[in-house]
Amino acid sequence: MTHLLPAPVEEPEKLGGATEWKVPPRLEGLVRWVAAMVGAFVIFGAVLASRGSDPISVLHHAWVSTFQESASIQQILIKATPFGLAALAVVVPARAGLVNVGGEGQVLVGAIAAAGVGLACDQRVHGIPVMILMFLAAAAAGAAWAGIAALLRQVVKVNEAISTLLLNYVALDLLLYLIYQPWKDPHGSGQPATRPLAHRARLPVYAHSVVNIGLTIAVIAAVVVWLLLNKTSWGFRLSVVGGNPEAARRAGMPVGALVCSAMLVGGALAGIAGMVHFSGVEYELRPGLTTNIGYIGFLASWLARHRPVPVLLASLTFAAITVAGDSFQIDSGLPSATVNILTGLILVAVLGWTGSPRKARA
Repeated sequence: MTHLLPAPVEEPEKLGGATEWKVPPRLEGLVRWVAAMVGAFVIFGAVLASRGSDPISVLHHAWVSTFQESASIQQILIKATPFGLAALAVVVPARAGLVNVGGEGQVLVGAIAAAGVGLACDQRVHGIPVMILMFLAAAAAGAAWAGIAALLRQVVKVNEAISTLLLNYVALDLLLYLIYQPWKDPHGSGQPATRPLAHRARLPVYAHSVVNIGLTIAVIAAVVVWLLLNKTSWGFRLSVVGGNPEAARRAGMPVGALVCSAMLVGGALAGIAGMVHFSGVEYELRPGLTTNIGYIGFLASWLARHRPVPVLLASLTFAAITVAGDSFQIDSGLPSATVNILTGLILVAVLGWTGSPRKARA
């Protein structure tokens, strides 16, 4: 009759006569994350002091100019939008164990596709259909660009980290060819650029601001990606492939198709980032169009440990650092590389103190 006896109640462990309470895992992760951020800024302050600058004064000026001015806050939201979409382009392949370093190229071809459709239709078609066509063209172009890397991985076993990185330079060459030759604005100032997109084909902005609806697109995309990865069989299968592809293969899962689908979805998200940046901010193709959006998105994904919703917070963080960089140079007279130092310190501190993305996800 032992099965009728009540289960013994586990008492909390005692140390030296006092009860030892363990911190909940989620709260512990938050505490470690905050501690890592504080440590990164302390080290950054030491770097500033070594250059003869007053760390308190520098950070104070950066805080005021970044978070206490409406124009700066709007710029943070504008920059965070493509960062977040490009970061999601890393999150989805990462669930399948892939490293997509090609966000920059996928963003570029997305912007190119959006420009090709937009500049061909904006004079003859009403604005909303043009935006939809640009959205679809950018997503298809980004997916196709990522699909090249997926195909190389499946057919000739080329590592996707290498192929996606090299494809970034091919995309840049394609952009330069178009804006120097066939798509160059003949009525422009002589600089290599396309003609501006018509006003009615540009993304609408929120009232009394310059923030476009791309921000809503990024938030919706993050929610959709979270649902796909956590609430669908496709997301579960990607997790199995990422954890143990051989076990997935023996279980009868189509590993090759799953890997390709993850890369295609990631590329489509990066392509949408290119469309949002082109039709919501730049309005024309030019050299330096993406300003390292893909690379910053890659860092944001790692900072968020490849989780869809925290990616938005990481993107806001990098966007704020980017905007604060102007204060570092203008108000404090620091070199532009100061922003890169702070970015690197935050990334290393958070990842080093809170664990690897794969371990955190598990």
